[in-house]
Amino acid sequence: MTNINKPERDISSKEESAFDGITFEVEEEEHTHEGQKVKRRGIYLWPNLITTAALLSGFYSIIASMNGEYTQAVYAIFIAALFDGLDGRVARAIGAQSPFGEQFDSLSDLLAFGVAPAILMYSWSLHDLGRIGLAACFVYTACAAFRLARFNVQIGVVDKRYFIGVASPLAAVMIISLVLVARDFPAVFDLRETGIQITNAVMIIAVGLLMISNIKYYSFKTVDRKRVPFAVLPIMVFVLAAVTYNIPVGILVISLIYALSGFVTTFLARKNTVA
Repeated sequence: MTNINKPERDISSKEESAFDGITFEVEEEEHTHEGQKVKRRGIYLWPNLITTAALLSGFYSIIASMNGEYTQAVYAIFIAALFDGLDGRVARAIGAQSPFGEQFDSLSDLLAFGVAPAILMYSWSLHDLGRIGLAACFVYTACAAFRLARFNVQIGVVDKRYFIGVASPLAAVMIISLVLVARDFPAVFDLRETGIQITNAVMIIAVGLLMISNIKYYSFKTVDRKRVPFAVLPIMVFVLAAVTYNIPVGILVISLIYALSGFVTTFLARKNTVA
């Protein structure tokens, strides 16, 4: 009697044999424009290469923090944030978006914006608090992981105009800009004082909780596709001029204003819903 399932077993055996032994290959299931599912091997080079550069920057920041080179650690996270903003745009521009790229980007973000800032803060300020400092930094890292996992499962569900919770790159920028400002004004931020250490611990926990909150933050993803009044341009020029007067302070102030803007955005959204 002929076994009608034999072709299916032959196909599955061929697929399994493609991954036998030591291999370095990725196979993804993608949807074509016609809605059909196809399996493709390999990855898109340029967006994943940029993501790898962001991963390298985060890794270098950790090494620099462990060696006490805090300024270099801060700059490495800044560079990682630039690469993180670039890889997605490159992928969309050349049509190279893929599930592998999305997952790889999240893992890179966790290291660069979840682990690296926490190790920087602990090495720079919170190590004298012992277990309290360690716990504060871990809370931040755990919140970054929760935020990235939630973002992945909500892709295509939430409004793209808004982030739900502070994005992890912005959270990292708030932490590292605080470090830069404190290093520029050591008389004000005396790390030998317990009060300053506790303030830094509260700061990193608060930023972590903002990442996993349901507060809405404008994502600016639609700004480049819509017109704005001409008056916005001179305002932005004055803002940039103020930032250049003291770049670390300017970045910290802008990031804090953005963090607080989420409460206003959420309040207005709820008010419109009720109305």
